[in-house]
Amino acid sequence: MEVKTIPDPLWITPATADDVAAALRRAAEARQTIAIRGAGSKADWGRDGARADAVLDMRSLNHIVAHEHGDMTVTVEAGASLADVNRALAAHRQWLPLDPPFADRATIGGILATNDSGPLRHRYGTPRDLVIGVQLATTDGALAKAGGRVVKNVAGYDLGKVVAGSFGALAAIVTATFKLAPIPAASKTIRADVADAASLASAIGAVMSSTLEPIAFEVVSRPDAAGPVARFALLVRFASVAAAVDAQTKQATATLGPYARRVETLEGDAERSAWREHADALWTGDGAIVRASWLPANIARVVEELGAYPLAGRATVGAGLVRLTGTDDEQARAVERLRGSRVLGNVVVARASEDVKRRAGVWGSHGDRQKILESLKRAFDPTGTLNPGRGPI
Repeated sequence: MEVKTIPDPLWITPATADDVAAALRRAAEARQTIAIRGAGSKADWGRDGARADAVLDMRSLNHIVAHEHGDMTVTVEAGASLADVNRALAAHRQWLPLDPPFADRATIGGILATNDSGPLRHRYGTPRDLVIGVQLATTDGALAKAGGRVVKNVAGYDLGKVVAGSFGALAAIVTATFKLAPIPAASKTIRADVADAASLASAIGAVMSSTLEPIAFEVVSRPDAAGPVARFALLVRFASVAAAVDAQTKQATATLGPYARRVETLEGDAERSAWREHADALWTGDGAIVRASWLPANIARVVEELGAYPLAGRATVGAGLVRLTGTDDEQARAVERLRGSRVLGNVVVARASEDVKRRAGVWGSHGDRQKILESLKRAFDPTGTLNPGRGPI
């Protein structure tokens, strides 16, 4: 019997925006497919998709095009890493306040294409909230711009928000312009250990109804906690001038005290270590990772619904990550159960085995949005060239 091997995809490394547009045009004309890739930190997110004929490696497009430090905006090529960008911006005491998973190597294009965020979403929002302009390459070989390099510039369609979260299914992001923030002069984090779901909900409500202004407010559920470790924890970070940070941490300690087993203040290396551990905790374990949403007021019911599954999420936004454990069959059934929950909203599979993704589906139902998404795909990519089968479109 003859065994046919599938050839490896062609690897394309564009050096300019024109190179990107030309590669997409050639692929569309030849009815070939292209997968867009940055650092690969989210290569296993979304559907596994169809095998692409070519890979468009964007990492050579890794420069800061313009830093308007007076206007506090930056324009960056898609292949630049967030870490490198923030190191460069630090010379002017500014930063792009995003902290998605794998932030040490994730690229600007990948972060925007997945609209991925972390704890800083509490204060600064998602990439979709910070982007004010983009340059895109489309499959007809054109380069399109929307928005501008200053916050007041609102020219053109808001394509930055259209491509945010599209997983590269509409166009290739060549550059993106973002609003920046000043680097805070001081930072401290309150960590509060909480024993039960009712106390957790009360603690979150107390912070929400206070005058506290954290830049991050995280809830952690640790179902396997034992001994002195409480099942739940809250991480509340304050960053501003030193006097304001000291006043806020003092107030937060008093606010959380009645609901917590223990409240401690972290700063310096201890604070940085705590946030690194928090960012890595779910991703270092086995099992599927799902992104879920909920009403913040329902947090007690949410953690009860999740049961034995660990959670790390934005306490007042109502969004976070859940790790599902067990066999592939158990993980797939857990996804279906969570999607049927009355207290959870969207449940999207980020990381999982191929079997779990196939059985449970990655995106769930789009409902009334499905026709809109399909029309966008036809308008931007009529030949079906880009990231075939991977994203929500």
